[in-house]
Amino acid sequence: MNRFFQTIIYSGILLTPFLCWGENSDLSTGGFEVKHVITLPGTPDAVYDAVTGDISQWWDHSFSESPLKLYIEPRPGGGFYEIFDKQGNGVKHAEVILADRGKMLRFNGPLGLSGNAIDVVSTYTLEPVGNDSTRFSLTVHAAGEVKDGLVEIVNNVWYHFLFERLKPYLINRRIPEK
Repeated sequence: MNRFFQTIIYSGILLTPFLCWGENSDLSTGGFEVKHVITLPGTPDAVYDAVTGDISQWWDHSFSESPLKLYIEPRPGGGFYEIFDKQGNGVKHAEVILADRGKMLRFNGPLGLSGNAIDVVSTYTLEPVGNDSTRFSLTVHAAGEVKDGLVEIVNNVWYHFLFERLKPYLINRRIPEK
């Protein structure tokens, strides 16, 4: 038997187990956009400070039942972290890609969709309304693995965060300027 055929036979024998292991399935891919606009009490700087740093007082969705820390570092390259325990176990939900105090915060990461093949960019835009309020606009762009009903889930979760958690938190807190 010539060398060429021996190589093909041996390669087939060696590679066959690797070709047979695994399961394939198709993923539904696509994209979507979610937008919310809300007027919040406080100046743009004060609201920005409330949606960065320690956000555990109003952000109530987490991978851990009771995370040790939940915070956003408001600087380019900073993280949106959930730290589970004193050993430092946790998750990085997103990375800050734009930080402009009182004006805009943008982060890229799957947030609660970790483990899915999806890219999510969330942008907060803040504009003054009068002397003591802020128009807070959220825009979420997502592309990748998009399962049926996902856009509605993301829309409802953000509505919950902004209208049911953040706004009451700010009303009750009356944020002082830093």
